[in-house]
Amino acid sequence: MDVVDRVRGCLLGGAIGDALGAPIEFQSLREIRRDHGAEGITGYVTTWRGQSGLITDDTQMTLFTVEGLLRARASEVGDAPGHLVVAAVRQAYLRWLDTQDHRTPPPAGRPHRTGRLREEGWLYSRRAPGNACLSGLHKPFPGPSPLGEPGPVNPGSKGCGTVMRSAPFGLIAWHDPREAFAVSAACAQITHGHPTGYLAAGAFAAIIAHLMADESLETAVRGALDLLATYPAHEETSAALRAAVGLAGAGGGHSPERVESLGGAWVAEEALAIGVYCALAEPSVERALLLSVNHSGDSDSTGSVCGNLLGARHGVAALPSAWLRPLEGRDTIERLAAELAG
Repeated sequence: MDVVDRVRGCLLGGAIGDALGAPIEFQSLREIRRDHGAEGITGYVTTWRGQSGLITDDTQMTLFTVEGLLRARASEVGDAPGHLVVAAVRQAYLRWLDTQDHRTPPPAGRPHRTGRLREEGWLYSRRAPGNACLSGLHKPFPGPSPLGEPGPVNPGSKGCGTVMRSAPFGLIAWHDPREAFAVSAACAQITHGHPTGYLAAGAFAAIIAHLMADESLETAVRGALDLLATYPAHEETSAALRAAVGLAGAGGGHSPERVESLGGAWVAEEALAIGVYCALAEPSVERALLLSVNHSGDSDSTGSVCGNLLGARHGVAALPSAWLRPLEGRDTIERLAAELAG
């Protein structure tokens, strides 16, 4: 399997998981079973707009992450330095903010208002974006703090908005998981300053990088845990990942109740743990994705994380075609995947 296929699989898989979980994000497990049967949802269901296969802010921000990384890569010969990457990603997130603050592309005139994604009208739709993502981008960002220390923006926030957008860092730095970790964690500080919030994002990017190098998910998680242990304040994220690995290896079958034992996924380390658990626990890509969204927590974010992992590991061919065909924004995702892998 080549790099292009893994990049496509990661981005498309994340978007599928996001679209599966979106309609049930704010429902309890009891409500999901009441509305969809004992097994919960078994495929796309209609959203608030009466459509299915629609992505949320998770995929929106992931795509803008890709655009920021592409902009950084194009701005210098060779590897762009870390400060340039962080600046380019923040500018991309400000373009995403335009899609949340306006109904159509606003006039040019500010430095960040350039870029192809910002001109795509379908992205101008609020899909329950995280408060820290919105508020953080309205604040000045002097630069990231040393890893393990509180960041300068929203220092008390460790919401899952860091993790759900961070797979692309592992795709572009797949040759160096430590680099993927460090850049992902630095860029997570743009909106979330709690060390757990941004270290979880770093760990996720490192896992993706290991998967891109054709390692198993178990080996990839061990590699991320080794990296985490080298940074202060890693304990919450490390504990969550270990709990996920332990639960996946336990006997007795896998269920939504087991998923919920890892938390509600509203915070970064829990979203990462649930995505990892579901990807480890179920050998079937389809069943793993369904397990990752049928619970009382942040279903679209856990679906997105699980889909990123499965797509990076297995490639596009493993993704259910019935969910791939109607996926919102597929052409844009495919274009960005090709550019990122190029």
